[in-house]
Amino acid sequence: MKPDTEPFDPQRYLSVVPLFVDLSDAERARLASGCQLKRLTRGDMIFRTGDLCDAFYVVIVGQVKLYVSDPNGQEKVIEIVGPGRSFAEAMVFLEMPYFVNGQSLTDTLLLRVGKATVFSEIEHDPRFALRMLAGISRRLHGLVQDVEAYALHSGIQRLIGYLLNGIEMDSARGQNALTVSLPASKATIASRLSLTPEYFSRVLHELEARQLITIDRREIRILDVQKLVGYGAQ
Repeated sequence: MKPDTEPFDPQRYLSVVPLFVDLSDAERARLASGCQLKRLTRGDMIFRTGDLCDAFYVVIVGQVKLYVSDPNGQEKVIEIVGPGRSFAEAMVFLEMPYFVNGQSLTDTLLLRVGKATVFSEIEHDPRFALRMLAGISRRLHGLVQDVEAYALHSGIQRLIGYLLNGIEMDSARGQNALTVSLPASKATIASRLSLTPEYFSRVLHELEARQLITIDRREIRILDVQKLVGYGAQ
């Protein structure tokens, strides 16, 4: 990881994180006082299932995967978390150990938000808890949408939906091509979508054979957004 060019300001960074964007400057200052920077290299564990849950995290740079594993070592990726997003905040309130594993997928810089600081802020102003609950509710809504997709959509629909996630259809209409950069390995994303790596690769090559996409390692170039949407609806 490259050295910082200027000192990191936790309070300023918290002002652009969705979970804290509505806080006052004073609230962010108090919260920042209990934050620490945590640097990791690719593959470092942040926490493991059963570890004491004493903080949640915000990704500043890099990627983090949250996953569970069975006794045979098989992994199921729950979420891939990128810059500006927080994770493990709900677990802080459960008074239980971490029930998933957190691992860096790349060189990563995290902001660690201590549990004691969060609880102190809630005691200072109970409205802070409502803001935290709003952020956790947004995450829950996203997880419910994931479960709905797994239950009601085919594997190819889930993969196409993943590629198109975040693309505004109106603004994309009329564009010849768009490029999507996969944030992690194909195997990791396949696990995130509840697909086998073999099926994931087979569908990608099927879409490429249909001249809907081209593949260059982790770069997926969508050649026609509307045709891709239509193919997923078949």
